Amino acid sequence: MGMDHDQDLADFARRWTEAERLGDVAALDALLTADFTAVGPRGFVLDKKQWLDRYASGALIHDAFTWEDVTVHRYRGAAVAVGTQGQQSIYDGRDADGYFRVTQMIVEEDGVWRLAAVHLSQTGVHRGPEA
Repeated sequence: MGMDHDQDLADFARRWTEAERLGDVAALDALLTADFTAVGPRGFVLDKKQWLDRYASGALIHDAFTWEDVTVHRYRGAAVAVGTQGQQSIYDGRDADGYFRVTQMIVEEDGVWRLAAVHLSQTGVHRGPEA
């Protein structure tokens, strides 16, 4: 297999971050596995349709969305990425700004990296724009 896995994972991270920031349902649909599962910071669980519907419905809007301080560990056809997600967002008309520690489980399907699961935790970190 001649894939440059590290470059492909970096590309995946960039495309995922951009798709989340823009609420791009079509792009996210292609980036997530069919059986994608998300665990939110308060323990709720969303499947792929529920994750995408937050954007499709217009309920979730990001003014800013960042993915930083990321470490990635690869395991054959899988990878685990841990980083900090920062967002300036509105959800259902309410302020949803925050920083979250996020664990991503990324798997290779037919030579393409896709996000299989994500788990968000509150960090208690509130950094200003200068951070």
